[in-house]
Amino acid sequence: MNSSVQVDFLGQCNSERVQDTYYSSTGGQADFTKGVRLSQAGKGIICLYSTAKNDSISTIVPVLHAGSPVSTTKNDIDTIVTEYGAAQLKGKTVFERTEALINIAHPKFRDELRQQAIDMGYLEAEKLFAATV
Repeated sequence: MNSSVQVDFLGQCNSERVQDTYYSSTGGQADFTKGVRLSQAGKGIICLYSTAKNDSISTIVPVLHAGSPVSTTKNDIDTIVTEYGAAQLKGKTVFERTEALINIAHPKFRDELRQQAIDMGYLEAEKLFAATV
């Protein structure tokens, strides 16, 4: 288990920077994700609060804040956990990841996040794909 500051719809984690200020460095997060991948039954879990700044900012975002580093890539994430549940991301499509992450976002941000995902083509594209199969 490890923690993060922000996660985007792809599952990329920024664990180092809050807005325009470096908060910390990656610490052992890179080693943690490598260890998960090298172990037979490894499961990588990243935990974060669903909001920051007194519930005024969602930590689940469409894209990471400009200039933020990707501390953990989307390919190294199995599960993201907030106080609203767990999003299993391993093996999921971008559309499935987006929906799973929105479902564990703070409820007051879910509609806005869903609309942003539609605007980005992440959720609408899934519906179009499902209709053609």
